[in-house]
Amino acid sequence: MGLFDNKTKAGGFMDEIRCDEPSYLIWKWHPAGSQPGNNNRENAIRWGSSLRVKDGEVAVFVYNQKNGVMQDYIEGPYDEIIKTENLPVLASIIGLAYDGGTPFQAEVYFINLAQIIQVKFGVPFFDIYDPRFADFGVPVAVRGTVSFRIADYREFIKLHRLNGFRLDDFQKQIRDAVIRYVKDTVANAPAANNIPVIQIETKTAQINDAVEYDISERLKEGFGVLVSGVDIGAIEIDKSSEGYRQLMAVTKDITATRIEAETQDYVERLRIQREEGQYAMHKQTQTANIGAFQVEKQAEVGVAGAQALGQMGANGAGDVNLSGGGEGFNMAAMMASMAVGGAVGQNIAGAMNNMMGGMGQPPQPGVVPPPIPTVAYHVATNGQATGPFELSVLAQMAATGRLTADSLVWKNGMAQWVKAGTVDELKGLFSTMMPPVPPVE
Repeated sequence: MGLFDNKTKAGGFMDEIRCDEPSYLIWKWHPAGSQPGNNNRENAIRWGSSLRVKDGEVAVFVYNQKNGVMQDYIEGPYDEIIKTENLPVLASIIGLAYDGGTPFQAEVYFINLAQIIQVKFGVPFFDIYDPRFADFGVPVAVRGTVSFRIADYREFIKLHRLNGFRLDDFQKQIRDAVIRYVKDTVANAPAANNIPVIQIETKTAQINDAVEYDISERLKEGFGVLVSGVDIGAIEIDKSSEGYRQLMAVTKDITATRIEAETQDYVERLRIQREEGQYAMHKQTQTANIGAFQVEKQAEVGVAGAQALGQMGANGAGDVNLSGGGEGFNMAAMMASMAVGGAVGQNIAGAMNNMMGGMGQPPQPGVVPPPIPTVAYHVATNGQATGPFELSVLAQMAATGRLTADSLVWKNGMAQWVKAGTVDELKGLFSTMMPPVPPVE
């Protein structure tokens, strides 16, 4: 049978143990009519007392025993008469002497697990340093709010004495700890997160995330509370300080130099891109007119060779002087002239080969030649297609008799092979031909 199965006894009255405080974190219950700190009834639990614990809170019974302090926890929601089944520690005090219907002395505390406590904090101006300019300390101040609640009440009780607990003192401890952690995080932010000191005001959100993680871990370990949020309202720089002015001057000079260098680099890149574009367009033009370009270059080499041949006498290559003071043949000059002449001959021969190499060669199946800017015809020679030949080449062929008005020709877009004399743009090749000389009578 439990201690509180009987609801009445001489001199005993029922107590209702509950917390009706509208806002609290930890609250200590006192029996009705007792005066805290003046008598033993302050912690007296009477016969038949009932316990009411709301959802989101826990009641903690603290007993002083010979072997130390004992604690029982009743989590809400709960609304019943106190029994030994609810408070197992009561079974160990059965048989103790009762005084005036009071079986035991116990302190009862209510802990609000749902209450969110907000603590405002302010870190006065302190110097922080940019790792790139360690000589200039800039004063910075921080303001904000931290919100927390008790999550693990058993761990919280281990870290804090419930007896004499005052929320104001606890909030001050939290505030002091938060200020210390915030100051440490902000001071290391320039080096840890690569944030320039003069831009630290614009990085509040990034610093807030780092502060919230750091504070959450440390307050959980050191105070047994769960941080639900940290809100840094402002990070303020003392812009009137000497350190700030010096840092701004140095940073401004460096920024101007960097911008100038970047501008010059950008202009140089534009110049290179422009020259590369012009070079690419030039090469595209050469590629589109590769035939004309080759003939042009070969002509340049031919002209240079002809000029070199014309200077052979000036170089003494052909001089023969066998007199007493003569040197005989100038073999070096002669060999150089012969080399130039050979190059000229090869170049001219290559030009002619390129012009006439298409004759007698059938068109390659499946190969689409690049577009030719001038008109070109294929010529049927000995039953095979040769060419294509431009009009200038066809004119030479007509002059030598290799192309006649009856020769079959074809170009892209024509339905079939036709006689050259029936093509309008080729008729002129035959009308200007010199007629045969009549026989002499």
